[in-house]
Amino acid sequence: MNVENPGTVLPSITILYGLELGVALVALLAFWMLLRAGRHLRRRRYGRAVSRGIGGVVLGGLATLALLIGLNVLTYARFTAEKPVAEVSFTSLGPQRYAVVLTTPDGRSQRTQLDGDDWQLDARVIKWKGIGTLLGLPPLYRLERLSGRYGNLQQAQHQTPSVVGLSHDPGIALTKIDHLAPWLPLVDARYGSATFLPMAEGATYRVSLSNTGLLARPANAAAEKAASNWK
Repeated sequence: MNVENPGTVLPSITILYGLELGVALVALLAFWMLLRAGRHLRRRRYGRAVSRGIGGVVLGGLATLALLIGLNVLTYARFTAEKPVAEVSFTSLGPQRYAVVLTTPDGRSQRTQLDGDDWQLDARVIKWKGIGTLLGLPPLYRLERLSGRYGNLQQAQHQTPSVVGLSHDPGIALTKIDHLAPWLPLVDARYGSATFLPMAEGATYRVSLSNTGLLARPANAAAEKAASNWK
């Protein structure tokens, strides 16, 4: 498979700048406390040196944690109402084999091949609560994978499906926040959503995401025909 330009979309500039500013401020405070600890140590004020040192290490750890979580946040994109998230086009390469181009609204594209009769696009969605709501964080989504499906059940059971990953997971995954800090009221809901329709020569589909999940619609006559004849 040949994959070009992974389809990762950045969230809003406001979230990005807020994240950078918050991490920078905490990191500066941690650095200042460590400097103070060093000064107290040179003056043999061991109690103050230890307290400042511990405070600096704790704040440094929090800054690192925020940075790792932030790296993961940047792999998601924001949405409020129904939002177009992808366009998928197909060219037949033979029986049950198609060349696929997936394009995201930012102009990035991935080219690959899928085997089967249908295509399926999967996304992960995260909604906030508590602190996230107070900060005005919008819901986020990330396209996870594109895969082929066989219409015949027996064929699906005996043939390995073709699957293409559309994202990566740097830093600390948002899905692990509840396990790392169950006391932190941040993530309200996280869920997966998927949509699938038939592949066909020359067919193009547009995929959008709303509060109810992913929805694919035919974007040309070939896709309309394939969808209308779909069984």
